[in-house]
Amino acid sequence: MTPLRFLMAGGGTGGHVIPALAVARELRARGHEAFFVGTERGMEAKLVPAEGFELQRIDIGGLNRVTVRQKVSTLLKLPLTTLGCGKFVRASSAVFSMGGYVAGPPVMAALLRRKPVVVMEPNAIPGFTNRVISRFVTRALISFAATESYFPKGRTETTGLPVREEFFAIPARPRGNVLQVLITGGSQGSRTLNQAARASWPLFRNSGFPVRIVHQTGLRQHEELRAAFAESGMDGEIVPFITDMPAAFAAADLIVCRSGAGAVSELAAAGKPSILVPFPFAADDHQTRNAEAMERGGAARLIRDTDLTGERLFTAIGEAGEPRSLESMVRAARQLAKPGAARRAAEILEEVAQA
Repeated sequence: MTPLRFLMAGGGTGGHVIPALAVARELRARGHEAFFVGTERGMEAKLVPAEGFELQRIDIGGLNRVTVRQKVSTLLKLPLTTLGCGKFVRASSAVFSMGGYVAGPPVMAALLRRKPVVVMEPNAIPGFTNRVISRFVTRALISFAATESYFPKGRTETTGLPVREEFFAIPARPRGNVLQVLITGGSQGSRTLNQAARASWPLFRNSGFPVRIVHQTGLRQHEELRAAFAESGMDGEIVPFITDMPAAFAAADLIVCRSGAGAVSELAAAGKPSILVPFPFAADDHQTRNAEAMERGGAARLIRDTDLTGERLFTAIGEAGEPRSLESMVRAARQLAKPGAARRAAEILEEVAQA
């Protein structure tokens, strides 16, 4: 096959950049060239060059959930930035977009020049950029069946989100006499999860419920929670950050976490039962929609952020931790797993580029 050149659009957060990098690596392994368009401020400025990919920088901000001043500034910049992206589009065979405000100008430039655009939408409800361009995309790669309705019929495929192979390789783990619980609010931690977990410790101690907790707190509250945990007499560890998350998943029977696209994809890949507490300020409340989809599939229990207390967490862990409940959720999570997402995205990009 003749080598092709692909434009990778999407940046700002790791959730946009990391899956795009997985697809870019797959394209490179197939003999193609991939380059990114992004900003100086986003995660792409650090992650993309570190992986050996070219990064073309643009100056653009967000439109969704920003101040009026930021919105006006972005709208004024958008036409010129889109025009400037024309040179990047002309040098590409097709465009791959993870969405987000960074993807707006290159994707719009591609649509104006009738270049194929393949979007990957990992959330149950598409983000702002993908909703705006949904009618015009060549293909949409989704994670949830409910997302199909946002795109033209016949243009979607359920590929899932690229997830590290280590998560798929995690073997089934029979529940022992002590329930192993992993709590994580992400790399920065979650104040809601931290406070609820702390409030649950006396309840576990007084009930005699056999549980071991590993809790990633983030740096800000780590020392305070570590000291309180040591005094509580609970079994487990309080850590600021977990570097080997696949290993932490492998050791857990049940995981308590937020419900971003990356998190729910990793839970499905690992076949791990979960209690999901959606971040309430996520754009378009997409974390709640993700958690609802996981709960409908039987893989998770949903607790809203405002409802999470120590008592609610204690009760939810006790109920979900019953052997039959765990077994049922393991099976359901495995059924939601979508291996090979990066490979399939690369295949589709090759197809549309040569059509």
